[in-house]
Amino acid sequence: MADTDVLVAARDYMVDSQVRPNHVHDVRIIGAMRELPREAFSPSGPLAYADADVPLGGGRFMLKPMLVAQLAQLALDAHPAHGLIIGAGSGYLAALLSLSGVDVVALEEEERLKSAALAAQAPKVQSVSGKLAAGWPAGSPYDVIIIEGAVMEIPANLAAQLTPGGRIVTVLADDTGHGALGRVVVAEPVAGGYATVTAFDCVARLLPQFAPVPAFNF
Repeated sequence: MADTDVLVAARDYMVDSQVRPNHVHDVRIIGAMRELPREAFSPSGPLAYADADVPLGGGRFMLKPMLVAQLAQLALDAHPAHGLIIGAGSGYLAALLSLSGVDVVALEEEERLKSAALAAQAPKVQSVSGKLAAGWPAGSPYDVIIIEGAVMEIPANLAAQLTPGGRIVTVLADDTGHGALGRVVVAEPVAGGYATVTAFDCVARLLPQFAPVPAFNF
């Protein structure tokens, strides 16, 4: 079997064994995941199809296929036209949403994580550089914002970057441990903060850029 055939088979197996059994039914996501070469976004090549996060160094990870698909489906449930991915990394989730019909802005502050795969596979994605916690006001308002990783809390400033009725999809970590339990949530701005609905529990890795600043004890 040629290398290309092996990778096509790996994508199909990923979708059929990891994605579809975990209640991902959006045909746009399933179709895009069958076509998008995940290995092109990963430093580990074909190992990107395993049911595991892919280390990118510096405490950053490419999220496992199942979790990426579930985040994308929650985002697409709102029928967004314009979305922001915070912590886009090498760009796989941004490309996935773009191929699903969303106008995507991909925000990353670590230049080393950006890959040529995003421009090659999803040229309509606008890739921008800046502090993750600040969001990207220049491209707002967004129908949906995905923070691609776990955070202890959702930054209050992101509320102003949403359209009326817009939502934020992310993982809220229950503690700061590596690989700690967390909750995938859909959050909408309300007076004084966000109203969150938990979609499901998951094992999450905290985005270093959103880690709490250690307090000094005197």
